[in-house]
Amino acid sequence: MTPWLESLSRVEALADLELDEALVADMERQRTPAEIRFHTPGFKAYASSEIRDCGGNAWPAVSITGNDCALQCAHCRARVLAGMLPARTPEELWRVANERIAAGARGMLLSGGSNRRDEIEYGPFCPTLRRIKNAYPNFKIAAHTALVDRDMAGRLEAAGVDVAMLDIIGAQRTIREVYHLKRGVADFEAALRAFGETSLRVVPHIVIGLHFGGFLGERAALEIVARHRHDALVLVVAMPHYAAPSRPFAVPDSAEVGRFFMAARRALPDTPLLLGCARPAGRAKQEIDAYAVMAGMSGIAHPAEGIVELAARLGHEVSVSPSCCSIAFGDELLSEPSASIQNIIAQERLERAAAGRICGIPVVAAPEAAR
Repeated sequence: MTPWLESLSRVEALADLELDEALVADMERQRTPAEIRFHTPGFKAYASSEIRDCGGNAWPAVSITGNDCALQCAHCRARVLAGMLPARTPEELWRVANERIAAGARGMLLSGGSNRRDEIEYGPFCPTLRRIKNAYPNFKIAAHTALVDRDMAGRLEAAGVDVAMLDIIGAQRTIREVYHLKRGVADFEAALRAFGETSLRVVPHIVIGLHFGGFLGERAALEIVARHRHDALVLVVAMPHYAAPSRPFAVPDSAEVGRFFMAARRALPDTPLLLGCARPAGRAKQEIDAYAVMAGMSGIAHPAEGIVELAARLGHEVSVSPSCCSIAFGDELLSEPSASIQNIIAQERLERAAAGRICGIPVVAAPEAAR
C-alpha cells in the first residue's frame, strides 16, 4: 500500500475505496502539494460535515431561457437548467439580480439553453448586464456562453461579464451524436480563440466521458485549450442520470478519469485545474474526488464526504469559498473548514512534529473582514 493510500484509509468516509494503486503511486511521485479551494456555490443543493458554511445565497444560477433548450443534448436534455432561476427577459434579469443581491449574492452563474447552432442568445440581455455591473461593480458574472463569434465575445466583454465559460469538444462524432449539432471541432476552437482576444477571464470546460460515458476526443480538447489563452480549466464528468433510457450513458471509469486529471496537469502545469460540480454521484464521486486531490487539482466544487480531510492529510492548504469555481482565485469571500477538520489538522501537526517533521498542514482561514 502506498503512503497516500494509507492516508486515505485513515479517512473514515473513504476507508473502503479501492483505488488503482499504480495510478496513485504515479500521482504520489508527481506530488505537488498546494492550495486546494473547495467551492460550495448555492445553485446546487449541498451538505457536508466537513464544511461549516456553504454560503447558500452567495452564488445563484440564472437561465435566460428558463428550462428551454433547442439542442436537447443526449447527456443533459436541458435537465441542468431546471434548477436555475428563470429570467427570460432583460427586465426579469434585472429584477432577479436585484433580489439576489439584496439576499446576499456576491455573483451569479449566467446560462441558458442553446439554439440549434449551440449559441445562447445573450444579445438582448447585454444592456441589462451592463446596467447590473454599473449598479454593482463588485458583483461577479460568470457566463456559460456556448459557441460565439468575435462580435458576441466583444459584446459580452463590453457588457461587463467577468468570466466566459464554454465546453470544448474534441471529437466530431460526439458533436454530432451527443450534441445533435451540425458544426465542427474547429467552431469550438474558434470560440475559444475569440474569447482569448478579449479582456475576459476565459475558463473552458472539458466534459470527461461525454461520448455516452466513453472516452473520445478529451485529449484533442485538451490540446485545443493548450493552444489558446485561458485562465483556468474546469473538468467535469458526464452524469448518466440525465440521459434517456433509449440512449443511456455508462458511468465513466474513475481510474480513467484520474488518468485524464494527470494528463491535464502535465499538459498545463501552470494552469489552475478545477473539478466542477457535474460528476456522477455515490461511490464514483468519492473515487473521482480522491483522484482529483491526488492529481494536484487546484479546486473542487461540492466535494464528497471525506475529501477535505484527505486533502489536509496529504499536505494541501485548504480553503473554502461559496463561489462558482470558474471565479477561482479571485477576491471572493472565504470561510473555514468545520471544527472537526480543524481538529484533524491539529492532530496531524502534532504527529508530524513528534516524527521530527515540523511542517503541519496549514489552512487558509477567512480574513476577519470577510466573515
